[in-house]
Amino acid sequence: MLSFFFFLLCNALIACVHASPDYHERLLLRPLPQSQLLASFNFRSNESRVAYEQQNFRLFPRSLGQILQHAHTKELHLRFSVGRWDAENWGQRPWYGAREGGNGVELWAWIEADNEDQAFSRWLTLVNNLSGLFCASLNFIDQTKTIRPVISFDPEGDHASTANLHLLHGILPHEVVCTENLTPFLKLLPCKGKAGISSLLDGHKLFDAAFQTMAIDVRPVVEAPGSDEIVEIEQTVDMVLDIARSKRPRDNPIPRALPIDQIECDTSKSYNAHDTCYPLDKKTEAAWNLTEVFGKPLKGACPLTAEEGSGSETLCINTPPERTIQVNTTGQYSESLSASDTLRCYKLPTGAEFDLVLPEQRMSTGLIRGEPHLYAARSINGHGQERGSIQTIIRNPSSTDAVEFAYMESLPWFMKPYLHTLRAHVSTSSEDALKDTYYRPAIDRVRGTHLELRLVIPPASTLTLTYDFEKAILRYTEYPPDANRGFDAPPAVIRILGPFHSADRKGLYLRTTPLLLSLPTPDFSMPYNVIILTSTVIALGFGNIFNLLVRRFVGADEVPAVAGGLKGLVQAKILGFKARFGKHAKSE
Repeated sequence: MLSFFFFLLCNALIACVHASPDYHERLLLRPLPQSQLLASFNFRSNESRVAYEQQNFRLFPRSLGQILQHAHTKELHLRFSVGRWDAENWGQRPWYGAREGGNGVELWAWIEADNEDQAFSRWLTLVNNLSGLFCASLNFIDQTKTIRPVISFDPEGDHASTANLHLLHGILPHEVVCTENLTPFLKLLPCKGKAGISSLLDGHKLFDAAFQTMAIDVRPVVEAPGSDEIVEIEQTVDMVLDIARSKRPRDNPIPRALPIDQIECDTSKSYNAHDTCYPLDKKTEAAWNLTEVFGKPLKGACPLTAEEGSGSETLCINTPPERTIQVNTTGQYSESLSASDTLRCYKLPTGAEFDLVLPEQRMSTGLIRGEPHLYAARSINGHGQERGSIQTIIRNPSSTDAVEFAYMESLPWFMKPYLHTLRAHVSTSSEDALKDTYYRPAIDRVRGTHLELRLVIPPASTLTLTYDFEKAILRYTEYPPDANRGFDAPPAVIRILGPFHSADRKGLYLRTTPLLLSLPTPDFSMPYNVIILTSTVIALGFGNIFNLLVRRFVGADEVPAVAGGLKGLVQAKILGFKARFGKHAKSE
């Protein structure tokens, strides 16, 4: 087995390529257990500070740059996420969680302002403009969904010490991420999905992934002391694809069992019928290629990338050295090996399609998955419609190192935690794990609860964090259309501190899954039932009264005996007219 340090080198290789060119892109492919594939897309472009201030944009997207300037935003971090990262099976998060957000849409930014009121006003300007740019509901991030983190986030960019910056954070856990968010994301790229690795991004495959996140990060960077400041935008897409599921044809995606003569059966078992089979577990790596997995071919290199150096190698795959990889292309390409031959990088041809083909193969070695620094799970306990409790279980898998971390929760105002019930219990020690606490209580319909904790968990220990909360009663106009589904509580954000802190200032993060909170819900069908019942009674009464008022009653002896059929009807009409005119003549 190969060391996990090779995987760290892969991420470091992608993260550290700043280079001379103004635009750089790279795709890292890494097979995961259970026939999964991690695809990490990274796009980076920059603009000088002078050109940025003068709105002389070349590769930096003008639409986003003008919004940031109008809102006085110096650093921006935007996340669109769907799904859950399975740390137990997949190991360490891509980018160590720094380019990952909570389910839905998450946004935090450093805004320049003279005071908090001005910063919040500019924050509203920012979220409203980004809402229109990315076709998302960011305009719903109002005062009740905005907090000001204290220890959970640090700026990644190089800011002047005299800058009066304010950090604001908001999240929409119920936001559905879909193709209408991917389209404006691609339009920010120089090649706009027409060439380069972005040509592989297809909404059908991206949003069919078990886990996917799209990230946009804008920050000021000073590459060396004394050099000019640049404004850098980094766009990242991480997705985990099921290879077998992705290979199904789009027009017929329903899986079907193979004929029994094509299934390799376990001959060590006894069978009662000829059509019975216990399939053998395949010990081979599945066959796949880029076109099958992503649903479209890779249309060569983006012409704006570097032509020489490490920045020119835009496609890398992390596999054992014995894995067979075939290249299909009509253009010229180059291949390089690094990290003990576990990382193969390719310089793509320009103007020609490029494909990697990996046949089915039995492997004798593999890649060791990286162990996360922490595992976290969060849930709601209790029953009833009045109170409940939050329980977060955090586990340290290391047997030698204690881990210091910051824990942040942003709760809606209708969840009212009881801070005196906060408990942090460590399984292997009686020492208090809670070191610092920052708590800002909620105000009904004005702001939510902001809770940040600094904790230390010993080696090979489990930390259980619990507290009770009360559920508020909402007005009937404050319930969404799907009120009985419940309300989404944002995920908790965990930032790892201490010696594990990232050297590139991106930080090490993980997020729990969001929670579904059930609140006391009125019977919204009752008004409709009352309206229907009342309308029915009124209709029945009105019909009878109206019938009595306008109906003409005729005795049986007054009806003349006439023949039936058409002749009888004509005679009856004639007799009726005669009777009516006869009455008028007598009255005169």
